[in-house]
Amino acid sequence: MSGVPVDVLIRRIDPAVPLPSRAHPGDAGVDLVTTRDAELAPGERALLPTGIAIALPDGYAAFVHPRSGLAIHCGVAMVNAPGTVDAGYRGELKVILINLDPRETVRFRRFDRIAQLVVQQVETVRFHEVAELPGSARATGGFGSTGGHPGVQTPYAAVSPGGGADRKGQ
Repeated sequence: MSGVPVDVLIRRIDPAVPLPSRAHPGDAGVDLVTTRDAELAPGERALLPTGIAIALPDGYAAFVHPRSGLAIHCGVAMVNAPGTVDAGYRGELKVILINLDPRETVRFRRFDRIAQLVVQQVETVRFHEVAELPGSARATGGFGSTGGHPGVQTPYAAVSPGGGADRKGQ
């Protein structure tokens, strides 16, 4: 990490919205707020506006992450976490929140913090099609193939490339 800040252009769609900022020195993300009041009943989701749009430099993307405090204290999660903001996107940043608490309604007020934004450099890739991939120690093992919680059994049958069910671990 170079420590040199990356310049990101920002436009306030809502002129009163505070600019995103870090809560503490060294934090990876900046706080995003909502610009409108909202109530989420148990199981309900909503698309909340942040009042800002950004222009990232080529080679960068921003990722919208959930806030851990909302998760533990209110049962609020992001439906598509993390949300990806591509360098070419110029629209308002919006956050899809869901209330996972089975009993309590969650209320958001204007300028409540609802997510955090992390800007990262991303690589441009070229794909090269091959008939076979090189081997590795992991091979095709995934979805709990390294073990898991002792009380959890695999609740599904993964379909193998040949079309049959892979019942490994059952």
